[in-house]
Amino acid sequence: MPQYFLTVPHDTADEPTMESMQEMDPAELEAVMAAVEGFNTALGESGAFVSAGGLQPPSTAVTVDATGEETTRTAGPFVEATQYLGGFWIIDVADEDAAVGWAERASAALRSRIEVRGLQ
Repeated sequence: MPQYFLTVPHDTADEPTMESMQEMDPAELEAVMAAVEGFNTALGESGAFVSAGGLQPPSTAVTVDATGEETTRTAGPFVEATQYLGGFWIIDVADEDAAVGWAERASAALRSRIEVRGLQ
């Protein structure tokens, strides 16, 4: 079966972190966390789960370039953008329609947009 990359985009201006999540209304945060846990459980029980994770914000990135004579390390992301990847799931499903269906469920659980892309 093909694999799909479900990503959670964030606006760069917001750059949510674990600390900023604590600023949310506790009841709302608990509801989102429970919804995501339910989504992850359903994904696992379906056999579609491959991997998932949340990412630290771009300000924590280091970009490494070893393509020249000397390796360079630059603090920050390799691109400047108005949005960045905040988290992801890799799923193994029958087709794009199934992947989009899981993305709809993830979007509802997280209360966020989800991008769906096939892996090569």
